Amino acid sequence: MVRVKSRYLLCEINVTDRSRLLLLDDRAVAAAVRASVARMHGDYGAALCSIRFSVKYLNAHTGIVFLRFPKKCYRLLWSALPFITCIENRGQKIPCFLNCLHVGGTIRTCQKFLIRYNTQQLHRMLPKCKNEEEKHEIQKAILNCTLTKRNKEAFEDEFGSDKEDDSDDDNDEEEEEEEE
Repeated sequence: MVRVKSRYLLCEINVTDRSRLLLLDDRAVAAAVRASVARMHGDYGAALCSIRFSVKYLNAHTGIVFLRFPKKCYRLLWSALPFITCIENRGQKIPCFLNCLHVGGTIRTCQKFLIRYNTQQLHRMLPKCKNEEEKHEIQKAILNCTLTKRNKEAFEDEFGSDKEDDSDDDNDEEEEEEEE
């Protein structure tokens, strides 16, 4: 059996009103991409887009999309993305454009790039915080979502913990370390 290779495009959907992102779903994004490819590259592009093209992931809160294309034609399909000016979903047109952030051979490489990209964005946003409390809350929220227990403990040691220490949690962590 021959393995068919794919390319994954990590794109960001940019809209003027961030609340409009919640109206998007993966079928609407896929339809917009297919329509754009058909407009730009005709029947040939539409046929390529019908073979193994899919929206693998869509985060409606952040506007991040993973698109999967066959490796042999991803450049042709990639070239049609700038011509998407709106996405229609449930009778509503959402004006937007797609910004391609990364092209990868696997979803995992795109996820790694997305982590680095979000870290860079965080470092750009933190200096714009109005006070230390706001800055601390943003850092805490991000780290609670993405870090393991050990890294979270290091953060809490550095910035202080909001909750009282529980002896049960310490014992559980010591047992986990012994098992490793």
